[in-house]
This record gives sequence, structure tokens and C-alpha cells, in this order.
Amino acid sequence: MSRVVNVSARLPVTARVLNGELRVSRSAGGVATGLRTALSERENLWIGWPGISLGRLGGHREALDERLARDGLLGVHLEEKRQRGFYESISNGVLWPMLHSQPDRLPVELKHWDDYADVNRSFADVVEDAWQPGDTIWVHDYQLMLLPAMLRERLPEARVGFFLHVPFPPVELFALLPHREELLEGMLGADLIGVHTNGYQRNLLATLRSLLGLRPGIETVRVGPRRVTLGVYPMGVDAERFAGMAARPELREATARMKEASASRTLLGIDRLDYTKGINRRLHAFERLLERHEEMRGNVRLLQVAVPSRTQVAAYARLREHVDGLVGRINGAFGSPEWTPVQYLFRSVTQDELVTFYGAAYVMLVTPVRDGMNLVAKEFIASRIDGDGVLVLSEFTGAADELPGAVLVNPYDVDRTATAIHTALTLPEEERRARMRRMRERVLGYTVRTWADEFLAALEMDRPLAPSQSPARTMVPPAVRERLQSASHLRLLLDYDGTLVPLQATPEEAAPDETLRVLLRRLAARPLTEVHVVSGRTRETLDAWLGDLPVGLHAEHGLWSRRAPSGPWRQRVRAKESWRAPLRRILERFAERTPGARVEEKSFGFAWHWRGASSAYGQWQANELRAHLVQVLAEAPVDVLEGNAVLEIRPHGVNKGLVTESVAAAAPPGTLIVAIGDDRTDEDLFAALPADGISIAVGAAPRQATARLTGPVDVLALLDRIADRSANSTAERTTV
Repeated sequence: MSRVVNVSARLPVTARVLNGELRVSRSAGGVATGLRTALSERENLWIGWPGISLGRLGGHREALDERLARDGLLGVHLEEKRQRGFYESISNGVLWPMLHSQPDRLPVELKHWDDYADVNRSFADVVEDAWQPGDTIWVHDYQLMLLPAMLRERLPEARVGFFLHVPFPPVELFALLPHREELLEGMLGADLIGVHTNGYQRNLLATLRSLLGLRPGIETVRVGPRRVTLGVYPMGVDAERFAGMAARPELREATARMKEASASRTLLGIDRLDYTKGINRRLHAFERLLERHEEMRGNVRLLQVAVPSRTQVAAYARLREHVDGLVGRINGAFGSPEWTPVQYLFRSVTQDELVTFYGAAYVMLVTPVRDGMNLVAKEFIASRIDGDGVLVLSEFTGAADELPGAVLVNPYDVDRTATAIHTALTLPEEERRARMRRMRERVLGYTVRTWADEFLAALEMDRPLAPSQSPARTMVPPAVRERLQSASHLRLLLDYDGTLVPLQATPEEAAPDETLRVLLRRLAARPLTEVHVVSGRTRETLDAWLGDLPVGLHAEHGLWSRRAPSGPWRQRVRAKESWRAPLRRILERFAERTPGARVEEKSFGFAWHWRGASSAYGQWQANELRAHLVQVLAEAPVDVLEGNAVLEIRPHGVNKGLVTESVAAAAPPGTLIVAIGDDRTDEDLFAALPADGISIAVGAAPRQATARLTGPVDVLALLDRIADRSANSTAERTTV
């Protein structure tokens, strides 16, 4: 297992010099705690700022470095002025609000961008000095968005992963950022970019198309000669630790005392005091609950913990004043000598206090207006070993995608949030426990260790090749090559465009040359071998190009099949056609507005080609068209898929996997079935393979393939070796 060089803006500790004495304490943040747990069983080095500037550190630098080294930490030392420009002005003053979809908070004038870039370079200096061959570098979050590209330039052979712990906003919002291209190009220095949700991944892919003119696939994008993977990895928590703490006798007793001390049911909110957390809107919703439901007065209280955050920033100081005012107003309007509606704690809390609060809460309120994941919601669930409690959760958190038992709310809708809180307070016990059971299954089953293991395993799998390595040799493991060349019974399922021939500006230019036709004949002549070409092209095109060859032909992604030149074409499924006329009009309108695009009509579907369009505009229009089709065809029996510079609209249920299943079912026992393809439509071809089948991805194709090749040249070279090996070994097999 390789060493992980973990890089974050802050170390999981904070250094201070008090009365001339150096003190180092652990940080309590959810991400820092989670990462510490996730990497505890791996050899790792953690690089980051230790929380104190060089000027304040004075003569304690050497002592601090020694202390950090004992804990596997390495400090990036920064001057205070530069650190404040990097952290306060750009990271928290510009990137934080924009990534959380708060464009109104973008400052009128951008200052200190040079500090942001310089600090990223300082991190690159430290990482470069610490890196050893074989190390995996894992960079974290929006403060270090430029760092991956800097490391790629300095350490071209290093494996670099980048994880964004905050949301990635829609392209229309990200486009407002100054230096937007530099930020994107910085992230693309990584081999793997991770985000929490599918929605963030879609936003990032659309932004790369729009602002950089790239042509991403489903989860990969080509950047020059490199392929960058964009993956979804929802971060978990150390669920076992939280459950273990909740089970400790002293904390169980503290939880019981807290419940007994309050005659009211407790609504709990625990947040950093940050404008993204929605604390002010939550207070308005609680106030609305008390206005509407007199029976709740005296019987429910809100315990709101606000952990101080960025207290030196003016926007946060104003937020504190606003929250203080709301708490005072609610308590003044509804409170009594016996009952205080809002118990407000503006301070940090210990882990023991946190778990006690979680256990005593009747309802947990997690209602940010935007949040990348929100680990508090998962910590609450992990701590509820009693199987009870209700989670009210903002639909604008990453966690909302994973926790089906939560009561979801739109925090911008105060009235409905108040109604949802009332619903949570009045749920029958059986339903409360059923909801909590579903959520605990997810939280306990997908922990922070699972998250880290999945990300690092994907990063290891996506290890870049050195320029001197031959893709055809290194990307197909020797054991796989031997199986391909020595299989006695063989079935080859071959995609056409992008696999057997290069992609062309116009599809008609991709007609096979005589070299390819001869190769397919040689493969088909191999004893006990069948060759099948599985394409999105029409049967008329395949017939004209390959119809005289002794190979199986499968057109329109498997809708039509012909097993032999003399056999008939057979239609696999039949589809209703009421959607065809309006769809044709939509596709033609988009083609008219996209110079170089064209519509191809098939027997039961369409293809919208944009290979002849300009890269950036064509991809933008394809993205817009796909989003539009997903909406207007929601009830139609069709699927919309994106291939290489083409959108395919095909009947629902038709895919290349049907061909795989058919060929596998007809093959004798012991037959090796091999599928080779280059785009999203070939994922279906791969997915339907038997367990012992071989999938070979071409270019930036799906990452779950058994092996990889860089392009059609390497595919033909591999097929040529299979044909040669079969010719040379035929006599031997016959004799035996």
C-alpha cells in the first residue's frame, strides 16, 4: 500500500504561543476528524498550515516542526499578511460564497488573488520536497484549487487526487467567478476529482464544456494526452466511534439527565455560525411554529448551538448580531419564567457534549441553505443507538441524496419548514423508528473509511502512464493478453466508431479501409471464433460497409441484428412512434442553430451529430439539447445517451447489452466473450458480459473495464496479434 500525502489548507491541529509557551491542540472540525480516522490505518503524511503565522511563531518554529513530525504532520509556514489574503479574502471572501451559490456576496473588487496563487505555490514547494516515488497525493478543497496543476507540472509521474468538500455550483454561477478558467485548469491537474453528489458532478462537467470547451464523457474528460476522472464519493462519518461514545455509561446517564431536566421536547441545531447554515431562517420557522400551534408553547424548545467561525470577518459579525436579535425576539414574545423557547449557546462544544446533545434531541434540525454534504446529520444518526429521533434535513445538502428517512425541507420556504417541524414532532413512534432504521443502515454501512478507501482505490486504478510506456502493452495486463490469444472458443463483440476506426468529422468518412476488412476476415477465420460488430449505425450502413464479411452485424445499438451475410435482419423489440415527429422537430431546430451539426434518422431512433461543429459551442448546444430532451421526453419510451460528439435517442430497453446476452446464450460452455468499446453506449456491452468475460475500454471509456487501449490503432494491433496467434497455433491444437 503506497503512502498517502494528504494535503489540506489546515492541519488537523492548531498551534498557539501563549505566554511564551508553544501549545498544539487538536482541531474538532468534522472533515478534519473524518480524514484523521480514514487515514489512521494507512501510512500517511499530512501537509497543511498549522494555524499560526511565522511572525507569531517567533523562535518556536523548529520545536513546532519536531512536534508535528512526531504525529506524521508537516507544516506549510506562511507570513500573516499573505495567509490572510489567501484565506480570508479569496478562499472565504470569494470562493466560499460563490461555491455555495451566494453571488450577492461576491465583492465588488477582487483583491489578493496573487496571495491565493502564491500560497498554493508554497504548498506545491512543500509537497514537492516531501514526495517520494510511489506516493499518492490527495489534495483537499477549494482553498487549494490551483495546487493539482502545479503538482502535475513539477511531479508528472505522481498520482494526484483532488476532493472538493463543498458544492460545485451550476455553470451560470461558477461563470461569475474571476479567474474561473485558472481554477478549473488547476483542478484538472489531478488524475481524479471527487465530489459528494451526482448533481455536483453534472455541474462540473457542464462547466468544463462551457468555459473550457472540453468534451467530457459520463465521468471522464480528456485534457491533452491525459484522462481525468470525475467521480462521486459521498463522505461518511466514523459511525462506529459515535455509536461507541453514545453507548458509554457516563454519556447515557448525561443524556438521560438532559432529557429529564427539560420538560420540553428538544429541537436541536448544531452549526458553525455561517450564513450558509440557514440559522436565521430556522429561527424564523421555529417562531412560525409557535405562532401557529399554541399547544407547542411550553412543550418544545430549540437548543441552538452556534460554533464561532471567522469572527474577524465583518459579514460573520453582522450575522451574529442578527441571530442574537432573533433569539431575543422569540424568547421575549413567547417565553415565560418557567420556559425559554430558544436556548442559545454561542461556543464550541466537546465531543462528549455533542453526543449527549444528539442523544437527547427529539428532532434534529439540519437546514442550511447550501451545504456540500453536512456531516452533522450523519453524526446524529450514528449516535442514535436507541433507534429513535427524527431528522429534518435541507434538500440543499449533499446528505439529502442519501438519507431517505429524513423529513426534507426547503429552508427558503419558512411556512413549509414550520409545517415540516410540526410533522417531525408529531410522527408516531413506529414511523420515527422506521425512518431512523433506514438512515442508520446507510450511515453505518458507508463510513468515512469506506469513502476514503473508494476514492484512493479509484485513484490507484487511474494511475497515469509514464510517456515512455506503450499503452497497448501496459494497459492490457499480460494475463489478459494470454487469455485473448490462447482461448479455444472466442466471441468478439466490437464497437465500430472510435474503436475499429477513428472518429471522423462527418460519420460517412469512417468507412472501413481494406486493411480493416482483411483483419475482420482473418479473425472470423480463427477456429471456433465468432466476430460481431455492434454499432449505433443503421443496418443499411453496416450492410454497405461490412455486409459481405463473415461477421455478425448489430445495428442501432442492438435493435437490429444479423448473424450471417445470408441471414435476415431481425428486429429485437418494437416501439411506439408517436414521439418521433415532435422529437425530429426539436433536433432539427437545434441543428439549425449549431453550424456543423446534423440529424440522422434511424428506423426507430435518432442521432444528433455535432462532430462538424466547433468544439466549445457544439458541446454547449449538445448539453442544452440533452437537458431539454430529458425534460420533454420524460414520459416517452426512449433513452437519451451521449456518445463521442453525438446524442443518441433510442427506444427504451434497447442497448448493446442485449447483443452480449444473445451471443453469450448461444455460445458453448467455456467460450471466452470479449467486448471492446469507447463510449457510454458500450458500458451496456460491458455490463452484460459473463463473470469471466473481458471488457476492453478504448480512450476515455468507462473505468470498470478489465483493460484499456488508447485508440483504434492499438485495438487493431491487439486484434492482429490474436489473429496471428490463432494461425500459428491451429496445427498444434489439431494435433493435440
